[in-house]
Amino acid sequence: MSRFLQIHPEDNVVVCLEPMTKGEKISLSSGEEITLLEDVNAGHKVAIRDISENENVIKYGYAIGHATNDIKTGSWVHTHDIKTNLDGILEYRYEPDTEDISKKITRMGSKESTFEGFVRASGKVGIRNEIWIIPTVGCVNNIATALAKIANTYVKGSVDEVVAFTHNYGCSQTGDDQEHTRTILSDLVNHPNAGGVLVLGLGCENSNIDVLKPYIGKVDESRVKFLVCQESDDEMEDGLKLLKEIIDVASNDKRETVSASNLIIGLKCGGSDGFSGITANPLVGRISDRIIENGGTSILTEVPEMFGAETILMNRCKDEATFNDTVDMINGFKEYFTKQGEPIYENPSPGNKAGGITTLEDKSLGCTQKSGDYPVMKVLKYGEKTNERGLNLLCAPGNDLCAATALASSGAQIVLFTTGRGTPFACPVPTMKIASNNMIADKKSNWIDYRAGQILEGKTFDELTDELYNKILRTASGEKLKSEIAGFHDMAIWKRGVTL
Repeated sequence: MSRFLQIHPEDNVVVCLEPMTKGEKISLSSGEEITLLEDVNAGHKVAIRDISENENVIKYGYAIGHATNDIKTGSWVHTHDIKTNLDGILEYRYEPDTEDISKKITRMGSKESTFEGFVRASGKVGIRNEIWIIPTVGCVNNIATALAKIANTYVKGSVDEVVAFTHNYGCSQTGDDQEHTRTILSDLVNHPNAGGVLVLGLGCENSNIDVLKPYIGKVDESRVKFLVCQESDDEMEDGLKLLKEIIDVASNDKRETVSASNLIIGLKCGGSDGFSGITANPLVGRISDRIIENGGTSILTEVPEMFGAETILMNRCKDEATFNDTVDMINGFKEYFTKQGEPIYENPSPGNKAGGITTLEDKSLGCTQKSGDYPVMKVLKYGEKTNERGLNLLCAPGNDLCAATALASSGAQIVLFTTGRGTPFACPVPTMKIASNNMIADKKSNWIDYRAGQILEGKTFDELTDELYNKILRTASGEKLKSEIAGFHDMAIWKRGVTL
């Protein structure tokens, strides 16, 4: 196996696939031999030719920033000598390959595969049969948690478990900030992975149950029940009675064979490293394509981690209206930063940098590979549920918990989460951790569900795409992921307004 990788023929840097030391040689495909001038960690970059001050540093075939000083051949290339090229709100032009977009749209749904899922009365398909407790406000979080703990002793039949999704919001919010909380909570109440839901309110909160009901819409009263704690003499007794009733109904649900066209997958990365854009993210991009070819849907989010690679997505939009929606999403998110008085490009994180990612362009060009090659069919607002098959873009931040919750809220039954640094978290739906390197997969085998680092061992993307797609179908059919086995369930709402 090679110890380094030149991702694109036009790149003026290579990525070290393992730690390399000063004086070691790198032999390029051209026959040229490069001597390392310093030690370089795995995932980090080395210049393979002299790069002048202000000249662009090229990786993935695109500029990831410019040199802040002259960089000699064989030098380590990182934050000490590169600066982003990104600056402010931009104007964009729609420059699509219309023939390619048309061909790919005709291939959407051209393949067939199946999984075993729970068909709900709405026609939506769940991959789990869980009972969810959704608090309307953070004040009842502890009650929700206590109810879930006891109610899990009542679980029977096809019910997986009872889960309380606690959060801090639902009161002391104003305007759009409050509206977003209501939207997210109502989306979760209607999620097909929940065989039943107890909506748990306090009574005096802004987003109380009576306010929330119009957002939730019509429900099956045997599966969705409501409890206002201030109106109950004993909220624990009443809550457990309602949960028993829900479990009695949901426990009779059966899995049945359904088309993979019912699958909606969320695409997310976190704790990225220098291998993420080489292994895990492009592998997930191929999975996104496979899902779409089988008639399903994928959703890409983390808008700040599209900055620097956004034109790639824009030119894949199915039409000019979708392109304009993408521009509005990107520039609207930049305005969100500037209105808060914050720099737009305060990224990547310390962990990203330690793993070899240098600038936001470097991070974004790796991040957006999760979207694969199919056209962008729709742009979703935060909290909006998808109704369009194919690749969707979702407006949400890069924060792992906020973004993953937003994916679940938009309809994803499973989130594919690529990582180079590792993380134990989960979101309201099964969260599959896909490691970009074998070191973290070995070290955190209790967190990691799949090893994309096998690419570095000589396995092909075709082999791993087949393998991972089959694992996703098994997961959709009931096979538990590591975070589920550990009992981890998290949610987070994107807080954007003032707190009263």
